[in-house]
Amino acid sequence: VGSAMPMHEARRLCPRAAFLSGRFGAYRTASRVVMGILAELSPLVEPLSLDEAYVDLATGDLDVSDSAALLGVAAEVRARVTRATGLTASVGLGSSKFMAKLASELAKPDGVYLVEPGTEVERIAPLAVRAIPGVGPVTAEKLDRLGIQTVADLRRASANELRREVGQAWATELARLSVADDDRPVSPEREVKSISVEDTFDADIADMGVLEAKVSRDAAVVAGRLNKAGLFARTVTVKIKLGDFTTHTRSRTLLGAVDAADVIAESARQLLRGASAQVAQGVRLIGVGVSGFTAAAQEALFEV
Repeated sequence: VGSAMPMHEARRLCPRAAFLSGRFGAYRTASRVVMGILAELSPLVEPLSLDEAYVDLATGDLDVSDSAALLGVAAEVRARVTRATGLTASVGLGSSKFMAKLASELAKPDGVYLVEPGTEVERIAPLAVRAIPGVGPVTAEKLDRLGIQTVADLRRASANELRREVGQAWATELARLSVADDDRPVSPEREVKSISVEDTFDADIADMGVLEAKVSRDAAVVAGRLNKAGLFARTVTVKIKLGDFTTHTRSRTLLGAVDAADVIAESARQLLRGASAQVAQGVRLIGVGVSGFTAAAQEALFEV
């Protein structure tokens, strides 16, 4: 019995096996939590399935040339996923979708792997051609007829032979991918609805001054992500989770759309002060988010 085998075939091969039904409600719930964690890293998240997604870290507030910072973010994501869902996660890091996917396979089970920029061509050379995105059993069989088993073999292959075997368009794409030339963008399934940043504390905080400083810093990060995404926001939201895990949110809609850190921060601080009764109980998590996006700035005035 193997992965992805039709159930009727599995039952035929192993009639005395115990078959368990799936718990898709639980899977969807966990998936939403994980995708929410990823959305805090970048406005560009492309889900591939319930349990896999691409994230464009270059549009976040991270220096993607800093390998240590990348590995640190990956470790934090894995820890947050485990805390929030009880699940383990593997994270692959690379300069393209191809490299990130390859790295994620190398990271399994329950690990992190970074394909260092500049090493991509060398790293993929000894791999089987099935490692290339889009190469399935049919294409692999066609390539095998040409004596092509590895990515290195593919690089040395005759362009004319490739065209005859797989067609012009696919031959051209294979040649590009064989040298790790992958410029496919991360494309979210849905339009980005919000951008947010959250901080979770080891102990409850009831000091308004400390929390105001936190939301100010978070507002600066949110503004940076807005700038990178080329967006402006009309609504600012503050999220507060107390020590007993009850959650409160407060929002303010501006008359104009902005991407300025100081405006977002001031609005967030005012919203936080309006929740002073909740703050006094002790805050375990604080978050700042923006929504109501437009592609153009407008004069920033608060509603009266």
